[in-house]
Amino acid sequence: MTTRRTLLGTAAAALTAAVLGTAAMAQEVTLTLHQFLPAQANVPKLVLDVWADRVEEASGGRIDIERYPSMQLGGTPPELMDQAIDGIADVVWTVVGYTPGRFPSTEVFELPFMVSDARAASYAYWKMFEEHMKDGEFADVKILGTWVHGPGMFHTNKPVAVPADLQGMKIRGGSRLVNDLLGRVGAEAIGMPVPAIPEGLSKGVIDGTTIPWEVTSALKVPELVKNHTEFEGPALYNLTFVLAMNKDKYDSLPDDLKAVIDSQSGLAFSIFAGGTQADADGPARQIAVNMGNTIVTVSEEQAKEWDALVNPIYETWVADMQGKGIDGQALIDEARALMAEYDPSMDTYAK
Repeated sequence: MTTRRTLLGTAAAALTAAVLGTAAMAQEVTLTLHQFLPAQANVPKLVLDVWADRVEEASGGRIDIERYPSMQLGGTPPELMDQAIDGIADVVWTVVGYTPGRFPSTEVFELPFMVSDARAASYAYWKMFEEHMKDGEFADVKILGTWVHGPGMFHTNKPVAVPADLQGMKIRGGSRLVNDLLGRVGAEAIGMPVPAIPEGLSKGVIDGTTIPWEVTSALKVPELVKNHTEFEGPALYNLTFVLAMNKDKYDSLPDDLKAVIDSQSGLAFSIFAGGTQADADGPARQIAVNMGNTIVTVSEEQAKEWDALVNPIYETWVADMQGKGIDGQALIDEARALMAEYDPSMDTYAK
């Protein structure tokens, strides 16, 4: 009897250990994902959550990703990249231009009238990241995705159709090159992160802002200003983004979980992210239409007046890059060639 009880007790203990071991195996790694927009905004909802859900599923539940929107882990949007590098957050999504001059090669996609298609630009951006930036500008962090948003445009408290309409207006810009552009078309550039835009508009600190359509709904911009200026053809400007992970955290993962992260990141994810963000422009634009707001559309012919003012940014930028030991013209030529070679069949992430 004693032997039987002993055996039963041993079996029960072994079963308990197996169950506890299985539970432990079910969630081996918890990653924190930190970013600056509300959880219901398009990028968190349509891009970041999709990526995180797919990582969790592909890991069989062994990776759990805790999502922290609206800077809930503290700090300010310009600090996000350092949070990833320092391990304050495991993964961050951020605007590269929030740290001016730190990742100069990415600015090639911010040049005026450079980008016509967000998917093509995001494809080119990842290709150029792997070739030129991975072991240089971004050597301190593990980059999971690189992309651009849809066409950048104006949202203002009075109609803007020609550059002269911007004279004396304070317009928020999101990067060094966008602020340069604003100055060249007669506006006073005010640098501020996206989350500060609603307060800036409501308090009259700024007269308008440069952002793509898709983020206007989360920020209630069509309620704060009633005029929007969009451009046919190539975008007036674009901003660049990265999804970045702490290197030590990535390196600490077992090889099979590294493979899970890699399988949901990279080129296909970058194309998906840029395209999804651009696709969200349409529904956000419709909100402004439904509210009866004024939408000014600058034709490609009319855009020539704008281009004449802002095109010298190219020469200035190339010279600036040369001072950093970077061949800026070569980056421009490569970006254009890669965008031209993009094919829609390359957008495979969501399929």
